[in-house]
Amino acid sequence: MANKTKYNVQPIRTIAEIEEIKRDLKRIGDMNGRNSGDRDRFLFTFGINTGLRISDIVSLKVKDVLNKVYIELIEQKTQKKRMLDLIGISEEINAYCKGKSLDDYLFPSRKGSSHISTTQAYRILTNELLGREDLGTHSMRKTYGYHVYKATFDILGLMEDFGHATQGITKKYIGITEEERRISRKGFKL
Repeated sequence: MANKTKYNVQPIRTIAEIEEIKRDLKRIGDMNGRNSGDRDRFLFTFGINTGLRISDIVSLKVKDVLNKVYIELIEQKTQKKRMLDLIGISEEINAYCKGKSLDDYLFPSRKGSSHISTTQAYRILTNELLGREDLGTHSMRKTYGYHVYKATFDILGLMEDFGHATQGITKKYIGITEEERRISRKGFKL
């Protein structure tokens, strides 16, 4: 097993990699009768589409997100109010929540009546069967930030989402390299 302390958690940069991770999380979660594949896949999907910290994700209940296009929550770590746009994943949310009670946790533990822990979420994403050493719970936030930045270049909005003090911190966090900045300007002319 890989040494977890050496992980260099990165954003997932390509859609093909994202889809591969989703497939693998479903497959691995359903191995050996665990039947947690849908939960594990949706955990990753929800995380990369919201940019929330794992502590805020695992504590959500079905009633918090079902049939909603926007939600407002208070982030546990910062106690700051955050508005989330769920329009892009509303169909996936509704499909995942089908048949669940409104008071059910979105990511229930298989042990007891609570939600999975942040430690369990970490274990799901660092499972050696995924064959990656660059995944962790922050990979979801970083992936969200990376793809939002690539689509919008809204670094100020991401700074606010992440609670960062400078653009440089945010760019470093989401893995925007000097080479990517240079490539994005290649051939620029007015």
